Amino acid sequence: MEYSLVGESLKFMLLGMLIVFVFLVLLVQIMKLQAKIINKYFPEKAPEVPTSSPQADTTQEAHHVAAIVAAIAEFRKNKS
Repeated sequence: MEYSLVGESLKFMLLGMLIVFVFLVLLVQIMKLQAKIINKYFPEKAPEVPTSSPQADTTQEAHHVAAIVAAIAEFRKNKS
């Protein structure tokens, strides 16, 4: 009796593992198909490159540094 129960449990285990494996394979294939369809009808646009001059970036960075230095100086003045 016990041997047949072990055999049945092994059959159910293999059947369950097979069903899960088939489901996962189908899921992967459907996701690949979906990606192809989406890329075909909705292609990804190239990112736009900002057209700012290097000098404007340097000036902006200098303003940020000056604001940080001023904030630190104010903090130290108020602390003491």
